[in-house]
Amino acid sequence: MNLSIRQATEQDIPAIHDLVVELAVYEKAADQVSATVEDYVKDFSENHFECIVAVYEKEIIGIMLYYNTYSTWKGKMIYLEDFVIKEAYRHKGIGQQLFDEFLRICKGKGAKMAKWQVLDWNIPAIRFYEKNKALIEKNWWNVKVSLVK
Repeated sequence: MNLSIRQATEQDIPAIHDLVVELAVYEKAADQVSATVEDYVKDFSENHFECIVAVYEKEIIGIMLYYNTYSTWKGKMIYLEDFVIKEAYRHKGIGQQLFDEFLRICKGKGAKMAKWQVLDWNIPAIRFYEKNKALIEKNWWNVKVSLVK
């Protein structure tokens, strides 16, 4: 498979948004996506997030969208917001290649830790993370408040 993994550009934003929506559908939460392509373009240009993309035959088939954050206990940290591979391309090793590149980027930025969430019913993802020696915390609860009506 002639796959390339590279940093996303502004031209990639519509494809990135489409994959985020695909992930939301998979997570049974499509109705919760309110950020638009225009929001993504603005936020990307303001460096609110970065993204790496997996490209096969000129098509973006996978993404990892992440941003810098901070752990008061550990120091500099990277938060992985979304990790998705188009369904037709899953189980071909693409996710592992993206994940390895993500970890390389994190180390290159001097991050002490990478952190993300996984749904408790997403067994394939949980197995993938366990295979990659990730610690899955089960004693911390997610908390959020919406600032938009």
